[in-house]
Amino acid sequence: MLQTARVLRLLGDGRAEVTVKRQSACGHDCEKCGGGCANLVVMPTVTVTAENPVRAMAGDQVTVESATRRILGAAAVVYLLPFLLFFAGYFAAVVLWGGGGAPVAIGLAGFALGIFIAVLMDRRVKRERSIVFRILSIERDG
Repeated sequence: MLQTARVLRLLGDGRAEVTVKRQSACGHDCEKCGGGCANLVVMPTVTVTAENPVRAMAGDQVTVESATRRILGAAAVVYLLPFLLFFAGYFAAVVLWGGGGAPVAIGLAGFALGIFIAVLMDRRVKRERSIVFRILSIERDG
């Protein structure tokens, strides 16, 4: 996945801290999808560490690459796992105990478990730096 970022500061080990706008579901290319989301939604930014082989300097606007597969996998855990565990717990409780409050309570427990797993995975990704960003080029004006 290629994204535009801004270099915030250089780190001493050939890496840089960059700020990247989060991507929307359509890749935030509103002209291609026909939407007007760019005018309606300000996409939040995240700060990440990127390999800096092109020796970009603080303040430079750069193109960064990240592993799309890993990012999509992390997004699936964060967004889908809690809901899947909610429905699995809910329907399992309906089969085992029928109606009442038990299915909802077990579904909510499954949802909470999914959130807990997502938080643990986020911490592991940050600790192990398993999603790698790499600066490919410095963008030049005009």
